[in-house]
Parts: sequence; C-alpha cells; structure tokens
Amino acid sequence: MRTVQINRYIVADPDICHGKLTFKGTRVMVWQVLEMLEDGKSSGEIVKAFPSLRMEHIKAALSYAADITKGKNYVLVAN
Repeated sequence: MRTVQINRYIVADPDICHGKLTFKGTRVMVWQVLEMLEDGKSSGEIVKAFPSLRMEHIKAALSYAADITKGKNYVLVAN
C-alpha cells in the first residue's frame, strides 16, 4: 500500500501508525482528535495537547467525519 492523501491535512501511510489516518507530517491520529472533541475538549485544548496541529487540522478531521456520515467513500488502493 502506498501513502494516500485523504485531504490537504489527512493521510494514510502504511509506515506511520500502521496505516491509520494521521495528520500529514505527524503521528497524531485523526480518531484521537475526534475523540477529544466528543469528550468536550475545545480546539485550543487539542492544539495545546498536540502542538504540531493547528485549527485547520481539526477542521479537516471534522470535514472527513462529515463526509463519511454523508456516505462519501474513500478508497485506499494497494500497490
């Protein structure tokens, strides 16, 4: 499998975190940010916990989650 770019900020790279969705250039997984939001954490708290992230990363995670719930499919192609 090769690295797949989901959007400008989110990638799936088989060499990073076992291919789980992460924010490009980090080892922070998208599910971690989504869970923090679910737990009521503010964007500021998330950025403080993960200094490599910015508001754009959080918005990208929410956009991805919205796309999935709307039925948008992301296909990961193996090499």
